[in-house]
Formats: sequence, structure tokens, C-alpha cells
Amino acid sequence: MVQKAKILLVDDRPENLLALEAILSALDQTLVRASSGEEALKALLTDDFAVILLDVQMPGMDGFETAAHIKRRERTRDIPIIFLTAINHGPHHTFRGYAAGAVDYISKPFDPWVLRAKVSVFVELYMKNCQLREQASLLRLQLEGNGKDAGGEAKESAGLLAELSARLAAVEEQAEALTKQLNDESTDAAAVATAAHLERKLTGLRRALDALEPGTGSTPSVPSQN
Repeated sequence: MVQKAKILLVDDRPENLLALEAILSALDQTLVRASSGEEALKALLTDDFAVILLDVQMPGMDGFETAAHIKRRERTRDIPIIFLTAINHGPHHTFRGYAAGAVDYISKPFDPWVLRAKVSVFVELYMKNCQLREQASLLRLQLEGNGKDAGGEAKESAGLLAELSARLAAVEEQAEALTKQLNDESTDAAAVATAAHLERKLTGLRRALDALEPGTGSTPSVPSQN
């Protein structure tokens, strides 16, 4: 069973949260509510999220301040943030949003179809990254097994290596198709950059797997997941 991605919705108005849930329910992912910046930061302490939809105008800690805290934390700094605002103060206000770490800045009222499409891109990228981490975890187990018993489990190791390679090939194919789709649709530069980063990590993992092939004589290093 494929685990659903979590999407964090941050807005101090219950009616806005309800509207976001109605728009994003079609994605069939886990939607988590937060009615303040403080509540959002608390949720981010324990859960991993694919993307954050963050209202700018909130009492107390506003969206800009909340985003600054998110980007300062190592655990959460790479989570995409989409700012939502009902007030447009011009280019300076928009620039402040991007400077705070947002990947997009959408003014209300927004097109539900556009918002859903943007969120779905980041959900898909998140799912691909999760698959990549699973492949890297299996690779680490393979490397540890080779180190403990270099000769006694050659057949079993070869089988696991073949399975890893097949799983990685499936992820590579999906990532390539997603990157092509993003480039063809001329979507957000941040989404394209995230997809390119994912493909670079996949390339590193493929090289590590290739180095495990019999006769290479080298000990590969597992690519970082950061």
C-alpha cells in the first residue's frame, strides 16, 4: 500500500481551511489543518509534509514569520511553501514572499484548478523522493551485508542487487516522465529545479548500484538524501 503524502494547510479562518480541503480532496492525500503559525510549527515537529499552503495575513505570527522559522529548521527547510494572500500590496509584497522561501505566491480568490495542479506537482515530487529513500535504504543494507559476509551470501546478494536495480529503474522512468511533463508545461521554476535535483540523486544512486556489479572492485558510497 502506497502511503499518502501529507499537505499542511495554515489559515486562521476556518472557512478558508474548509475551502482548501474541498479543493484538494480530489488529490486523495492527507490534509492537516493548522489555524496559526505556532500550530503549524508544532505539526512540523513530528510529521513530514509534501507541501505547505500558508496564509500570509494571520494574527500574531504571520505567514512571513512562520516561513522564516520553517526555513531555519534543518528538518523542514526543503518543504515547498505556497503563500496564499487576500491582499496584493504590489511587487514589493510579492518579493517579500519569495524572499521568505516561498516557491509560489497566489492571490485570493484563486482558481481551484490551478491551485490543485500546483499542489499535485509537489506531491508527486515528494512521493518520488520517498521512493528514492527506500531504494537507498535497501542499498545500505546490501552494503552492510557484503561487509559482514563477503563470500557466504553471494547468490542472495546478487538477487537483492537485481531487485534494487529493477526498482530504481522504475523510479528513474517515472522521474524522467515527470521532468518532461514539467518542462513541456513551462510550470514553476521551483518545481522544475526540484525535479532536476531528484534526477541528480537518482543518478548518484544508479552509479552506486553499478559499482556493486561483480568485477568492479570498488566500494560505492550511498548518495546523500539531503
